[in-house]
Amino acid sequence: MLDRVSTPADLKIMSDKELRLLADELRAEMVSAVSETGGHLGAGLGVVELTVALHAVFDTPKDHLIWDVSHQTYPHKILTGRRDRIRTLRQKGGLSGFTKRSESPYDPFGAAHSSTSISAALGFAVARDLGGAPEHGIGDAIAVIGDGSMSAGMAFEAMNNAGHLKKRMIVILNDNEMSIAPPVGALSSYLSQLYTGAPFQEFKAAAKGAVSLLPGPFQEGAKRAREMLKHMTVGGTMFEQLGFSYLGPIDGHDLEQLLPVLRMVRDRATGPMLIHVITQKGKGYGPAEAARDKGHGVGKFDVVTGTQAKSIPNAPSYTSVFAKSLLEQAQQDPKICAVTAAMPDGTGLNLFAERYPSRCFDVGIAEQHGVTFAAALAAGGMKPFCAMYSTFLQRGYDQVVHDVAIQRLPVRFAIDRAGLVGADGATHAGSFDIAFLANLPGFVVMAAADEAELCHMVATAAAYDDGPIAFRFPRGEGIGCDLPQNPAPLDIGKGRIVQKGSQVAILSFGTRLGEVRIAAETLAAQGIVPTIADARFAKPLDREMILKLAADHEVLITIEEGAIGGFGSHVAQLLAEEAVFDRGLKYRSMVLPDSFIDHASPADMYREAKLSAQDIHDKVLQTLGIASLKVRA
Repeated sequence: MLDRVSTPADLKIMSDKELRLLADELRAEMVSAVSETGGHLGAGLGVVELTVALHAVFDTPKDHLIWDVSHQTYPHKILTGRRDRIRTLRQKGGLSGFTKRSESPYDPFGAAHSSTSISAALGFAVARDLGGAPEHGIGDAIAVIGDGSMSAGMAFEAMNNAGHLKKRMIVILNDNEMSIAPPVGALSSYLSQLYTGAPFQEFKAAAKGAVSLLPGPFQEGAKRAREMLKHMTVGGTMFEQLGFSYLGPIDGHDLEQLLPVLRMVRDRATGPMLIHVITQKGKGYGPAEAARDKGHGVGKFDVVTGTQAKSIPNAPSYTSVFAKSLLEQAQQDPKICAVTAAMPDGTGLNLFAERYPSRCFDVGIAEQHGVTFAAALAAGGMKPFCAMYSTFLQRGYDQVVHDVAIQRLPVRFAIDRAGLVGADGATHAGSFDIAFLANLPGFVVMAAADEAELCHMVATAAAYDDGPIAFRFPRGEGIGCDLPQNPAPLDIGKGRIVQKGSQVAILSFGTRLGEVRIAAETLAAQGIVPTIADARFAKPLDREMILKLAADHEVLITIEEGAIGGFGSHVAQLLAEEAVFDRGLKYRSMVLPDSFIDHASPADMYREAKLSAQDIHDKVLQTLGIASLKVRA
């Protein structure tokens, strides 16, 4: 059946029985593809039947299908003309692991963060009704959002607005009891009650029937009683109060239920409609169904056994070093607590939660709330570590400014996935946190050059009570250095000299220090022995060290794994204020380029960013006016 599908239009000539066979083949194709590429497995397996049904019933791409987060879209990609490239997923030059507007007209809205789909669907619905651009030809707007994504405030902001505008749009609530980690919060409990209790249609029918039997004078009061009954017992009341017509829950793996419901909604809906669909993450593939996280993110694996191919690590990951260091600090200080936003495993806080469950808080996919929650914990005398990926911390930036920085509250931000992260691509790159934190008054911003430095920075953050402090570290393995037995707090705003040289000084902020060392070896073979310094702090700067480097060298080069406006810009500001440039210093700043870098291996991404050892070597020689040589890989 799958061989007969070039575009979703091919599904419309299939019988319902053939669509069921197609779903089975689609699931097998997805498992086969991801076994070769790695990627997000469980989420896509859970929406195979839903994907088939949506494309069979609606007229995509005219009908705009918007996938929240979109890590579940591999089946969608296979059905929308990308099957021949599905085995290039997340590889350099291949398909993105998420929806991407430039990749296909069937991806009307790009996404890789959660809770944006309802806002986007409403925007498309309004654009449709206002005429929009004729070439867009928007039909229906359909948002597919997971239950974990519904815990974010943005989803309810959009539903509130949609209920007010009353535009025809469709929201599919894909309720699989999982986002990445098991769900938390009152919404999860509410959804569970909906599908564990009696079907809401029965309550509606009973209430309506009882009222019709009463004499006329009593019916008005009975109607109010019926509404009270609905509020107590009828599923979906919360969504109906927001202005949505609610339908469900229905079995998201049963096409005999899905297809008639979607056809009815397509033909009859007039305003905002929410369809509550129950699915199972990892559905149909035993190893994924059995996994704790339902096979959320996997490497290459054996299809028969589900066993993932894993390389033997040369060193512990930065995340695990952070997690263990925080446990050591928490053992000494009962005021230390931890906050994460639906990423306990990804940030290493699952270990903290096991040891100190009453001091660890997973707030769900709600970074804004998480930051303000941490701010109040700090104001209440606790020592909160707010552990988030750099790319997700962006979502709570307003709270970082207003609730943390302005109030000078000592929230400790542990920023994981700093820099370029590889296969997840531009949407998950930690490119901007240096710039958006170091410009805030009173903030301390650190970056670990290696895992030993990370241990010291965790200790520094634990001991610092004068205001907000942040430390960043990358994804993946460390360099394999010895870890300190008793990590000591660093002197705030003080860097370190790693190697003394002359003529050229290279000032590194973060883990590019390893590449600097490689470049320095080749430079030394050419008779150039640079001074190497580890800044440690982007704010406050080590003014004394930087000004001495500038005074003692002809060339000063800064390097960081962050965007324009970060560490290098602060150094340039200092040098300008001190009139250092008037004395003839040649200063260069190596940063991420002013562009978004597509998915590839981290090494390839850093080469594209011109931040590899070869690029550092070339920058030194170019600044000195000397021809370049090849640096070893």
